[in-house]
Amino acid sequence: MSQDQQHSVPMIATEQPARSTQGDMPIGDIIRQTNNLTAEQVERVLAYQREKGVKFGEAAVALGLARREDVLWALSQQFQYPYADSRQKLHPDLVVAADPFSDAAEAFRDMRSQIIMSVLDGTASRRALAVVSPNIGDGKSHFAANLAFTFGQLGVRTLLVDADMRSPRQQDIFRVNNSSGLSGILAGKIESSVMRPIEDLPSLYLLPVGIVPPNPLELVQRPTFELLIKELQLKFDYIIVDTPAMEHGSDARVVAGKCGAALMVARRGTSRMRALNSAMTSIKKTGTHFAGVVMNEY
Repeated sequence: MSQDQQHSVPMIATEQPARSTQGDMPIGDIIRQTNNLTAEQVERVLAYQREKGVKFGEAAVALGLARREDVLWALSQQFQYPYADSRQKLHPDLVVAADPFSDAAEAFRDMRSQIIMSVLDGTASRRALAVVSPNIGDGKSHFAANLAFTFGQLGVRTLLVDADMRSPRQQDIFRVNNSSGLSGILAGKIESSVMRPIEDLPSLYLLPVGIVPPNPLELVQRPTFELLIKELQLKFDYIIVDTPAMEHGSDARVVAGKCGAALMVARRGTSRMRALNSAMTSIKKTGTHFAGVVMNEY
C-alpha cells in the first residue's frame, strides 16, 4: 500500500436539504399562507391597510393576526434572503437566527465582514478558520456557530466543522444527528452523509464530531485530518472549525496549524491575561495566521 493510499480520505457524502421557493409570491400571500388566514381575516387586514395607509404585514401585526417574526420571514422569502424560521424552536445560542436584527446578530455580521477582508481572502491556505479559546466556557462554540451562520447567509457554500472531540456542542446547537461525523472519518471509517445541511439555510452545512473518541489529539495529528481540510477547501467557499478549549491540551493548536488561520475568543471579565497570552503564543508558534482576539460579551 502506497503512502497516498494509506492516508487517503474516504469519499464524503452530503445530505441535500429540501428547498422551497416563495420568491415570486407577494408578501401578503406569503403571510396569508403561513398564518392560515381566512378570507374574512384577509379582508380585515386589507381594510385596516387602506384606513391606516400601512403595509399588509404591519396591518396583520396590528390586528394580532401575525407576529413581527412572521413578517420578517415573509420578507426573507420574497427577497430570497437565507433566514432560519424563528418561529421554530431554535437553540438560544443561535442568536443570529433567533433574533436576526439584534445588536448581537449585527456584531456577528460585522465580524464576518472583517474576517473576509483580512483572513479568508480566497487563498487556499487561508480558507479554513479555526476558532480557539484558552478556557472552557469562553463562548467559543457559540461564536463559531453564529459566525458560520452569517457566512451561510451570504449564499455561498459554508461548512462548520466541529473538531471539539472533547466536549462537542454543535450538534446540540443545530439539533442534528450526531451518530457519525469527523471522528469516524479520521478513524478511517467510510461514513455516509456526514455533512448535515442546516434547515432553512441551504448554503450552510455542519460536519459534527460523531462518536466522541478516546484519542482526539492523535486523530487530528494524523495526516488524514490535513488531507480532509484540503479536500473540503475544494468543495466549500468558507470553512469554520470549532476546537477544544486549549486547557484540554494541544488539540486546538494542532487543528489551527492544519487550518492555516485562527481566531481566539475570550470572555470579558473571566479570561485571564496570562492564560490568553500563553494561548496566543502557542498558536503563533505553529506559523498559523493569527487573526486576533474577540472579546465575547454574550
